[in-house]
Amino acid sequence: MSVRIVALGNEKAGFEESLQQPDLITTYFGRHAIIRHIEERRLLTFATHITFPPFVEYQAYVFGRIRVLIHDCPNWDLFDNDWYRSRNVVGLADIIILKYSVNDKTSFQEVKDNYVPIIKRILNQWTVPVIIAAVGTRQNEDGPPCSCPLCTSDKGSCVPFYEGIELSKEIGAAYLELHSLNDFYVGKYFGGVLEYFIIQCLKQKSSPKKKKRSSRPQIIPPPRLREPVKLPCLKIEESRYHRDLLNLFYSSLCTDVVFSSKDGQEVARAHRVVLCTASHVFMLLFGAEIASDPGELPGKIAHNLFVIDKKDIALNSSQALLQNSQPVRVIILDSLLCACYSEILKFIYAGTDSWDELKSVLWKKLQNLEQVRNVLETLKLLFRYNAKTFCSSDVSNQTAKRKGQSQSCCCSLSLFLKSPDLADVIFKVQGTSVYAHRAVLVARCEVMAAMFSGNYAEAKACQVPIHGVSKETFLSFLEYLYTDACNTASILQAMALLICAEMYQIHRLQQMCESYIVTQLQSTPSRELVSTNLSIVSLFNKAKFHNSTRLSTWLLHFIASNYLIFSQKLEFQELSEEEQTFVENHRWPSSSYLQELTEYRHHIHSGRSRCTVM
Repeated sequence: MSVRIVALGNEKAGFEESLQQPDLITTYFGRHAIIRHIEERRLLTFATHITFPPFVEYQAYVFGRIRVLIHDCPNWDLFDNDWYRSRNVVGLADIIILKYSVNDKTSFQEVKDNYVPIIKRILNQWTVPVIIAAVGTRQNEDGPPCSCPLCTSDKGSCVPFYEGIELSKEIGAAYLELHSLNDFYVGKYFGGVLEYFIIQCLKQKSSPKKKKRSSRPQIIPPPRLREPVKLPCLKIEESRYHRDLLNLFYSSLCTDVVFSSKDGQEVARAHRVVLCTASHVFMLLFGAEIASDPGELPGKIAHNLFVIDKKDIALNSSQALLQNSQPVRVIILDSLLCACYSEILKFIYAGTDSWDELKSVLWKKLQNLEQVRNVLETLKLLFRYNAKTFCSSDVSNQTAKRKGQSQSCCCSLSLFLKSPDLADVIFKVQGTSVYAHRAVLVARCEVMAAMFSGNYAEAKACQVPIHGVSKETFLSFLEYLYTDACNTASILQAMALLICAEMYQIHRLQQMCESYIVTQLQSTPSRELVSTNLSIVSLFNKAKFHNSTRLSTWLLHFIASNYLIFSQKLEFQELSEEEQTFVENHRWPSSSYLQELTEYRHHIHSGRSRCTVM
């Protein structure tokens, strides 16, 4: 009885020094079987200019007198020279082995693009066991190769672990990674699976009567290593940016502008920092610095539409704001604009840019089409210098809606971040003065709203000291309040910002920091987790202490999913007994798998199934 094995692909790295290295087939059969005859000869007829045959034939005897015939083709070009005859050789195979080097994507691509389609056609006709062998230790310029046999995150020009897994799933093959051609990987790891398939082939070829009479013990399949449990998904809640500003408008807290009609009747209250963000006209009106030269037109518009009450001219300065002065009274000169000015302010604060909706509101207010058109033309002049404030046409507006864009009449307040213009509070952080605007702080942070509007000392103070937070972290915190975004350069900075967000009860910022930390850890290669000075257990303890339940739960699962790495570190002992029990129960690979793997190897290499060396 005999077994025919066809090996396809090149497991060497493709470099000159690799030419002298032994290959997988001769390494295994040379050490673990008696090779009676090794013959390199042409099995197929080719033209005379072909230097090397496509297949090298190896004949060996395993399990005593079981003859194994191996056909090895390391090169697709040689295989393709006589396509039909080469395909016939593959069609006669009892077992197929696909080989490639993890450090040579070319060899992997050759297997994937050329050999796998042939295998698929064969598998459609009958079942043939297939083994995919990825040989070598991944090399990376960023650091030394990972010594962990379960490393799945190497980068660079190497073939990632998941690509090999996907290829094996595509054709239903057994996937093996052989980090080196030593006795463990070749003899026990690769050999155990190959010998299992050889025994299965022999059982299929034997008659049913012989199967019943056979006293050979039942062959157990190799244990299956399940994928790690998916870590919890951390979602970020929707932005409240413009909702917070609209609530600020309704509450009238920290207002520093009062708009009134010509007869002195109050129309609406607002905040300079929000208005100046919306239009350069308000910047000129309130004396804020303008980054670029707007020309003469905004000044003319401001002169025609608004005028500051003479009594409050002295209050229109940054110094007056810092001294907690009364709001500046601005008279609206345009009567139509004055009639619907409260509704227009709502659109500025709400961050909408829908002309149709604005037309609807103005129509309900004015009940005159010509007057509505006049007000819209005035608004176009008022907001012309704010980049893309309103959509230029209904068509462009509908296009923006279809694309899901969220354009805003009120742009980001980043223009006034850390700026002394219109600032009415100064934070003292690590000896540095940081300018801010109470309106923004009150709108975006409930803790600061209570602090600046209650009976606290900060409500009337111009300077507010900040303790327990670094300058960089506090500036990142203010950046989120002003722009609804945050930028962190490292996991530790994100954790510091998370602690600050927890102190001021900004839940969405906490979630953004959690998401950043999770993303960074998920993209960290295993070899860096082994050598990094970053303590994951310390991050876990901080997250738990500062009520970041989602992040602490995720980190505990992360430690369990990388058990072989973190269990060897001293920081692992910092976990409580309950936490260590959780990690042990959810560890990957599981203890049961390792036990099954040990029993399987013992069974495969026991005296009943070991190769007989003569």
